[in-house]
Amino acid sequence: MALKIYYDNDADLNLLKDKTVAIIGYGIQGRGQSLCLRDSGINVIVSELEGTANFKQAEEDGFTPVSAQEAAIKGDVIQILTQDHLQAKVYSESIKPYLKKGKVLVFSHGFNIRFKQIKPPRKVDVIMIAPKGPGALVRRMYEEGKGVPCLLAIHQDASGNAKDIALAYAKAIKGTTAGVIETTFSEETETDLFGEQAVLCGGVTELIKAGFDTLIEEGYQPEIAYFEVLHELKLITDLIQETGIAGMRRRVSDTACYGDVTRGPRIITDKTRKAMKKMLKDIKSGKFAREWIKENEEGRPVFNKLLEEGDNHPIEAVGKRLRGMMPWMRSEGK
Repeated sequence: MALKIYYDNDADLNLLKDKTVAIIGYGIQGRGQSLCLRDSGINVIVSELEGTANFKQAEEDGFTPVSAQEAAIKGDVIQILTQDHLQAKVYSESIKPYLKKGKVLVFSHGFNIRFKQIKPPRKVDVIMIAPKGPGALVRRMYEEGKGVPCLLAIHQDASGNAKDIALAYAKAIKGTTAGVIETTFSEETETDLFGEQAVLCGGVTELIKAGFDTLIEEGYQPEIAYFEVLHELKLITDLIQETGIAGMRRRVSDTACYGDVTRGPRIITDKTRKAMKKMLKDIKSGKFAREWIKENEEGRPVFNKLLEEGDNHPIEAVGKRLRGMMPWMRSEGK
């Protein structure tokens, strides 16, 4: 599809002024979006489980949290921001029975629509506004009069006005200040899962551990290995984020740059690229989604086992000790 980017002049905030926006889930993204919407003059109600830290946070922020059912009844625009594996259950039990013609369902990730865990009735609009940053950043940029770029997608346009509503929502969280890129639920979901698995989470963490293990096996001190393969990674990713790969290469030493361009392809080989293709194929076919859904239904035995194994990797003990020596690090990172 041809690239389309929308800005403030493309959006009319007044389309939300007479509506109630219900935010289901007051986590990091839910909190960020709720506060921004409210400060933009939108009537916002939030839903969170009583007794939870998020419920208490919502109260401290001046909201009176309600049940998902009450939020669905009162909300004209219903944004579902619970975790992916919980959304279908929340939708089925607390939202679906109260969807009337004219209501709008909003998502910030397309997983449950793309893999048909949620099948909305045709009488409602189904849209996606996905900020490309965590909720805390969405909020901070809003307070600075800026915005975080967002993705926009339309799954159903029952009213004929779905895109306008989506753009109004994006404007209310200042997404249109930065720019809103049009996509599809499928494209957002598939690329998001692939990025997490192949690069941002799965690829990076395995690369770090492999580098650490290689140095340790050759007799180098664990502390030195940690600094070289994990601690300094942030310096490089910050440079890449700010200036691109080309900019990073021109801001590190020539020795580092030469090692990058000549040795990097030895790590990411044709075999690696084929593995990435297979991962993407599993995502697009729904195989990964089915596996993840089943994993949750069975109590997460594989997930919990692998998470515990990762927690017990030597790099974690070394890192905890070294981070204690660095007072500028955030306390929760220790």
